[in-house]
Amino acid sequence: MALERCGASSIPVKTPADLARVDALIVPGGESTTVMKLLDRSGLARPIVERTRAGMPLWGTCMGMIVAAHDVFERSQPTLDLIDITVRRNAFGRQNDSAQVELAIPALGDTPFPAIFIRAPWIERHGRNVAVLAEREGRGVMAREGNVLATSFHPELGNDARVHRYFLQMVRQQGKASTAA
Repeated sequence: MALERCGASSIPVKTPADLARVDALIVPGGESTTVMKLLDRSGLARPIVERTRAGMPLWGTCMGMIVAAHDVFERSQPTLDLIDITVRRNAFGRQNDSAQVELAIPALGDTPFPAIFIRAPWIERHGRNVAVLAEREGRGVMAREGNVLATSFHPELGNDARVHRYFLQMVRQQGKASTAA
């Protein structure tokens, strides 16, 4: 796992008690409406929001970007509203339109990042306090607002750990240990 290669440990977070054991949270890919229902049923939605608003670093990848977003373009879909972005689901196309793209991410250095997009969202709108860190085809695909990072691609599927190291640096900047889930 990429976090371990970066020297951090991780645990699965399935309950509020699990959440209380971590210093940061990664919300991975999946199906956003289902995950929001599961977060509500497991009692995790509110504690995630409270801890993130109190400073816990959170990183949403692909579906996790949707879950963390303020809202979803042209849909009435619940989110955690943790980063001031509006996202468009499946913006780059269907499953067969998935691609690996060499993406310029200046915050990670001069070498392009091999970003893997699978039914990925893009950012339709972002608030003034949101830094768009990368774009594809003129659309935001990586953004940060304070302690919340969002990527519409899947860094965990490749061998390049720069985005993971970037997130762990955010965790360290919050004065936390390096345990993430």
